[in-house]
Amino acid sequence: MRESAGGKVAVHLIGLGCARNDVDTEELAGRLSSDGFELVDDPQQASAIVVNTCGFIEAAKKDSIDTILDAADLGGPKKAVVAVGCLAERYGVELAQALPEADAVLGFDDYPDIAERLRFILAGGRPASHQPRDRRSLLPLAPAARQARASGVAVPGHGPLPAGTAPASGPRPIRKRLSSGPSAPLKIASGCDRRCSFCAIPAFRGSYLSRPIAEVVTEAAWLVSEGVRELVLVSENSTGYGKDLGSNLETLLTELTGAVPVDWLRVSYLQPAEMRPSLLEAMVTLPGVVPYFDLPFQHASPPVLRRMRRFGDPESFLDLIERIRDGRPLAGIRSNVIVGFPGETAEDFEILCEFIAAANLDAVGVFGYSDEEGTEASGLGQKVSPELIAERVDRLSSLVDEVSTQRAEDRIGERVQVLIESSDQGLGWVGRAAHQGPETDGQVSLGNVAGVGPGSLVWGRVASTDGVDLVVEVEER
Repeated sequence: MRESAGGKVAVHLIGLGCARNDVDTEELAGRLSSDGFELVDDPQQASAIVVNTCGFIEAAKKDSIDTILDAADLGGPKKAVVAVGCLAERYGVELAQALPEADAVLGFDDYPDIAERLRFILAGGRPASHQPRDRRSLLPLAPAARQARASGVAVPGHGPLPAGTAPASGPRPIRKRLSSGPSAPLKIASGCDRRCSFCAIPAFRGSYLSRPIAEVVTEAAWLVSEGVRELVLVSENSTGYGKDLGSNLETLLTELTGAVPVDWLRVSYLQPAEMRPSLLEAMVTLPGVVPYFDLPFQHASPPVLRRMRRFGDPESFLDLIERIRDGRPLAGIRSNVIVGFPGETAEDFEILCEFIAAANLDAVGVFGYSDEEGTEASGLGQKVSPELIAERVDRLSSLVDEVSTQRAEDRIGERVQVLIESSDQGLGWVGRAAHQGPETDGQVSLGNVAGVGPGSLVWGRVASTDGVDLVVEVEER
């Protein structure tokens, strides 16, 4: 086995998928590094490669499988390749049989003992492949009864510290940062109680379980002590936070902004139907909470939304957008929509297009529908042909480009605060304005400004645009 200079076994972690999975990867890193393993950036120097897979949509599944195969094909001494994460949890034995290149396929139940499992594998052992099950059955149906049972269920991002790892100053999160960037995701809950007919996530992520407020605050403070200036609160449904605690998201935001000296606090994954007035008020008034609303409308036609088992219509969605902009006129609003859902008619699609044009959103992800195994939607009739789905995706994507480009141009002259993230040879310093989410909503170029660097916050005015990207002239550091 390859060992580091300190004599520890070297392991390389690869995290795929969403920001929630990024947190899970850092949890695995924390568990391994606290239990005798050395994390290395170069997979060639590792005795084991752990791939934290994504199992959400076909493209993500393919990427996960390709990554496992690439890890198994690395030259040099034989390495143990271990698949974990959503794809492993969802398919388990089936994935192991299809990918003999992987030395093990482990589920979420293995996370608390990941170091022990990895040692066993490196010694030549072959643990039984994960047997998938509906993880919603692991916690009580009633949200209020879940916290009392949660200690007996392995939930990524929830659980006790490994033995002997708590520092003298008190408990710390089971997490090791794998990035030095100024922004970091912070998981506030796991699982989902909604029953969207197109989504398989609740079955393999389980019922909704909030992290206690004190635990979230502790991890937030630790991240800030590590140099983080932006915390991005993530979960499968952030608007549902606290329903199993007798609390809510607005209370958590109030606690975080009062206890943790973080510059930017961003909330992701908000359900439009659950945006109550008290939450909206908190998000537009609390200091430090950036003016950003991630609202996956998914569609706008009421008949399609009903088949999706979601709620809403163009009028209610536009009213929500208006209330947001009444409170924060410069707020960024992004969304996702699914085109070609079973039964979507030409009229339904036109309703969606008209809504997108009227909503004037900053960013929209457009996804063509495809059947997802194990979901209610996969069994629905009136399927839209792949050719028509592709045609509608192209048309709506073009409309989104026009709308989001115009929305960016409307910001010319606007004074914005920018978090610098990196440098680019052609653009100088590059970052994001407060209304832009990480990796999805465009970027800001600042030119070659002296006296700043990654993690700096600067003020400036939008001078020009390039699509959704902004060019900002710095006024104040």
